[in-house]
Amino acid sequence: MNLTVVGIGLIGGSMALALKESGFAQTVIGVDNRPEHIVKALELRLVDKVLLLPDAIRQSDVVILATPVDSLLTLLPQVLDQVENQIVVEVGSTKKLVAESVKNHPKRRRYVATHPMAGTEYSGPESAVRGLFVGKCTVFCDVEESDPQAVETVKQMYEQAMQMRVVYLDSTSHDVHTAYISHISHICSFALALTVLDKEKEEARIFELASGGFGSTVRLAKSAPDTWIPIFRQNRDNVLDVLDEYITTLLKFKGLMLSDSYETFHKQLRHANEIRRILE
Repeated sequence: MNLTVVGIGLIGGSMALALKESGFAQTVIGVDNRPEHIVKALELRLVDKVLLLPDAIRQSDVVILATPVDSLLTLLPQVLDQVENQIVVEVGSTKKLVAESVKNHPKRRRYVATHPMAGTEYSGPESAVRGLFVGKCTVFCDVEESDPQAVETVKQMYEQAMQMRVVYLDSTSHDVHTAYISHISHICSFALALTVLDKEKEEARIFELASGGFGSTVRLAKSAPDTWIPIFRQNRDNVLDVLDEYITTLLKFKGLMLSDSYETFHKQLRHANEIRRILE
């Protein structure tokens, strides 16, 4: 099978590695609009060759779109315009607006909407990670809108070649859930990083005290704004809803401290500890 990856960054590059090494793809073609990414992807052997998009589509059985979500609104229809029997897969972090962009496209059934729930705070081809997806979950959205054969092929790609678990959601539910478990985490990390950076202007030695807890909390603030601003824009309403709930909780904590209600505060933190049941 010949496969094209459009966008050779963290996700696209890691998928290229996994699909080459598993044997799912005999040839991986790279497409990227940044020359430095093309040079690095070839240097790291993430892809076998690089082509322009129309040529890559013609030579491929599967086309994976791993670009920022704002570009998908124009890129996905453009790619579907050029396919015959190829399968088109996009791996964006938001789904509803992207799905709506091709709702009435004559080749809509050749498109499978997915979101592999894996990543790091780094970007670019050099951030590609071998084994990034193993044991993680990937979401398939609106599968009833896709050709069953296309869905089955993509399912095999994720389950067998990338060793992921597959779950199914509609696009609207996906965007609500990811606002809670992904998008809010990034916003909070960015906010804490800015708070500490502002304080560092007054207290130059503050980072001498930083240790593991601080590092793990602000790790996501190293993520690329070019990736995350489009996500926040497309999932704005859901992220704002979650932010309202989060701010309400923070204000509750502040009120408990102001009133010296530490017994109640203790109960709240014990309740928060129940997250272990989900994460462990």
